[in-house]
Amino acid sequence: MDRFIIEGERPLVGTIPVNGAKNAALAIMAGALLAEDAVTLHNVPRLIDVQVMSEVLGSLGVAVRPQGGGSLRIDASTLTDHTCPYDLVTKMRASFFVLGPILARLGQARIPLPGGCAIGSRPVDLHLKGLRSLGAKVTIEHGYAEATADRLVGAPVYLDYPSVGATETIMMAACLAEGTTVIDNCAQEPEIVDLAQFLSKCGARIEGAGTEQIVVHGRRRLGGCEHATIPDRIEAGTFMIAAAITRGDLTLEGIRPELVASLISKLQEIGATVAVLDQDVVRVAGDGPLQAADVRTMPFPGFPTDLQAQIMSLLAVLPGTSVISETVFENRFLHVDELLRMGANIKTEGNVAVIQGVAELTGAPVRATDLRAGAALVLAGLAARGQTVVSDVHYIDRGYQDIEKKLSAVGGKISRTGVTDPILA
Repeated sequence: MDRFIIEGERPLVGTIPVNGAKNAALAIMAGALLAEDAVTLHNVPRLIDVQVMSEVLGSLGVAVRPQGGGSLRIDASTLTDHTCPYDLVTKMRASFFVLGPILARLGQARIPLPGGCAIGSRPVDLHLKGLRSLGAKVTIEHGYAEATADRLVGAPVYLDYPSVGATETIMMAACLAEGTTVIDNCAQEPEIVDLAQFLSKCGARIEGAGTEQIVVHGRRRLGGCEHATIPDRIEAGTFMIAAAITRGDLTLEGIRPELVASLISKLQEIGATVAVLDQDVVRVAGDGPLQAADVRTMPFPGFPTDLQAQIMSLLAVLPGTSVISETVFENRFLHVDELLRMGANIKTEGNVAVIQGVAELTGAPVRATDLRAGAALVLAGLAARGQTVVSDVHYIDRGYQDIEKKLSAVGGKISRTGVTDPILA
């Protein structure tokens, strides 16, 4: 029930380190179930979702031990249970990723269906279709997906949509299948490439990760390895936008510029200064005149839907008219009503938002409705005149480690408080 109290109109200046990618870490933790020896993961962010995934693995008999400094040791040699508890899987959709690895290791898996999502429909039918193509018998009963197979058998799999989750599920399951699996119309996100690199270190044979076609040559077993997750491109992108919206000057360390190329291009179009200082260092400054721009979200390498809300906050204070087209999720404008409370001028129709820039936003009590919407409201509060109170920040904690501490370190005035604080009573 914590809230953020933000005093705006302060340019952010300084250096921010970027953590490991949440979405990569969660998939890799699920992939660790395929290994019969222990694996050590580095650069794992300290987030609620990572804790939930650790609890999911623990419920299956797997030993998960923090090693300090953002490292985890996962020993799935003790994997014994093929059923995940309902209360854990329904906390986080990424928990469903364990279905393919459990099935491949144990020959059976029983996982609760993850249910709905605030930002729109995220069905798992492509996951199940892919597993059926590999020879699994899959049924839906009493809210659970149940899959069985004596051994999975490699086969051609075509995805009707380049789903990240389905691509990862099928790729993981195919690692222990007999023969070769060819997956077409794959998602190409960097997190898939990172997962494939982890699995390859464990002994998997995977070709084409990051392209439209992935080929997996099945193996009898996978062993252990050490692996460091890639930097979080969405966290990095959020702070890059923070530099522009506060007219600040931030240097991001531990970043991979090629993973945020679409955002770099858009920020430069808007008028921000973006400089790649090293292979893992990027500087962003909002020191010049900025202008409106149009944005269309797309699967990677297009503009990421996970940065749509944040860049809307920026466009809301830029002169001119901007248009955002959201093509990935059908209900990802939940933050619009909250930005309107802060004085933004935004009209939506279907998957299109038309933003008429205003001279300034003003602080107001607002509520995070999902992870990225919450980040967008924090950015708006940093730029707004007066005080902004962002409630339901547990959503934000799912994807940003110590965000208030990082922003405070570069000049932002943001603090966390509980609902018992008199200022919020």
